[in-house]
Amino acid sequence: MSLKIAVPRTTAENERRVAASPETVKKLTALGCEVRVEKGAGEGASYTDDMFTAAGAKIVASAQEACKGADIITCVQAPNDKEIALLPKGALLIGMLAPYKNDRLIGKLAAAGVNAFAMELMP
Repeated sequence: MSLKIAVPRTTAENERRVAASPETVKKLTALGCEVRVEKGAGEGASYTDDMFTAAGAKIVASAQEACKGADIITCVQAPNDKEIALLPKGALLIGMLAPYKNDRLIGKLAAAGVNAFAMELMP
């Protein structure tokens, strides 16, 4: 059974980054992971859907489809309430989460049964 990794499109205003690059996707798929990238997720960072597909990702129509059944969800910035609702219970969210300034977010993730790694706290 392979890990299912979701890369939803970033929805934060003025945010152009995406939480994975085609190079990263290629490495993850080589390890046997299934990577689902939401259509258009890389546009702001100049990564096309074709680039992600060539790297081994599956392009999906929506964040909901990307996150459905995912073991790991990547994000650039903390998810909003609508995005939290898409996260499967037991999944791991990895991204910039500002946990010390975001008690409300941490509480909502805990209530949803989502584990989280705040990248700004990683050594």
